[in-house]
Parts: sequence; structure tokens; C-alpha cells
Amino acid sequence: MALEVPSNIPREPLLRFLVALADDELVLGHRDSEWTGHAPILEEDIAFSNIAQDEIGHSLVWYTMNEQLGGKSPDWMGFERNWKHFTSCHFVAHPKGDFAYTVIRQYLFDVGEQVRLNSLCSSSFVPVKEAAEKILQEEGYHIMHSRSLVERLGNATNESHTRMQAAVDLAFPQALGMFEELAGENELVKAGVFSGNELLQQLWVESVVPVLTAASLKLPVDTKNGTMTVHAKADEGGRKGWQKEHLKQLVEDLQTVYKLSPGGSW
Repeated sequence: MALEVPSNIPREPLLRFLVALADDELVLGHRDSEWTGHAPILEEDIAFSNIAQDEIGHSLVWYTMNEQLGGKSPDWMGFERNWKHFTSCHFVAHPKGDFAYTVIRQYLFDVGEQVRLNSLCSSSFVPVKEAAEKILQEEGYHIMHSRSLVERLGNATNESHTRMQAAVDLAFPQALGMFEELAGENELVKAGVFSGNELLQQLWVESVVPVLTAASLKLPVDTKNGTMTVHAKADEGGRKGWQKEHLKQLVEDLQTVYKLSPGGSW
């Protein structure tokens, strides 16, 4: 079903926005799936397998909307596109690392997605608004799961705490890349499509800092007169297509079976 873009909303920036959302979900979903059969305990094996399915399902929502607006099909976007043309943030493509890194990454991403979806629930583009409302309902489990792990592991044994702190030190600057400014973003903000990444990052920081601090984890963030200031350089470039080798390997793995029979269906 084709969708029409209202005259006050710029079409190309909207498509770029949708593809960036979808790429983040697809890539992180693939990374999460790498824990299937390898997580520390069976409960987490099942949990991350389910989360991976959800993330990839969310990517399909945004890829489908992109297609309905005149873009390529979801299969083409996921299985035929060159890795250099993905616009996912670098954060989601980094190797899964140890379980502490995976937990911290998932929590930081989950809160980022929640903040973004809350913003999109007020979007002036109705299809985006409706999709966000639906996805947001499913995100509740993700937040509950990742936050509970952060709280438990951050305040557990010395080894657990050390691993979690090392994960925060690595992942926090990477996570800032989720809020890299998109080409044409100001036009989308003016049209009321979403609130803009600068505001979303601020809301994200205000959400994650209290939880991580309560888990005895230190962050490069200062608070003065109620204002939080981040002292870390964001890992940016992904939104511009300046991708790293981590993504190349991931996309090659993702596309392997499809390329055995391009265009095939099951």
C-alpha cells in the first residue's frame, strides 16, 4: 500500500530517517542473535534470541514504510545493499564482546529507542506516529530486562562490577553516536516529524545516568545546577555512511544465505 507524504514534510529526509531507524534495528538484532546458544545461562540465551527477533521485526516496520513511500523493498535493503550504504550508527555494529558489554549496549540502546519512540508518538506524520505507538508497547520488556541486568551485575561481585565498568567506559561514547545529526534533520524537526537528536540525547542522558549511577557505575557526565554535561567524544560517522569493518563482516554474514539464491523465496 503506497503512502503519501504531506506537502509540508520533506520526502528525502523522511526516507533517510526511516532507513537509519531500520538499519539500527536490523544490525543490533543480528548482533543479539549471535548469543543464541552462547549466552552464560539458558534464560539469557532465550531472552536475547527473543530480543533479536523483536529488533529485526521493528526494522521490517521501518523498511516497509520506506518501501511504501517509494523506496526499495525490505529484502533489497537487508540482503542486496552494499554494507557501505547502510546508515546505522557505529554503536550497533561493534562485535558483541563479553556479556557485560552486550548488557550495557542493550540497555543504552533500549533507552535511546524508548526516548525516540516517545517523541515519534507525537509525530506529524501519522504512519510514523502509529508505528511508534505499536513498537513502544513491545519495548517495555526490553527495558525491563536490560535494566534489571544492569542493576544486578553492576552491584554484584568485584569481577562483575569491573566488567560492567569496563563495558560502560567503552560503550557510552559509542552510544552517543545514536544521536548523530541526520542530513535534512532540521527540516524534519520544523515539520514536526520528530524532536531532533540534540533533544533526544539530552533526554537519554537524563534517563540512563541515574540508573547506571545507582548500579555503582561511573560515567563521563557532570551535573551542575540540574544540568548534565557529557565529557566524551561521540563515535559518529555511521549516519553519513562512513562505516567500519565491523559492519562489513556483519553484513556479509547476514547476506550469505540470500546470495546463494538471489531473489529466491521460501
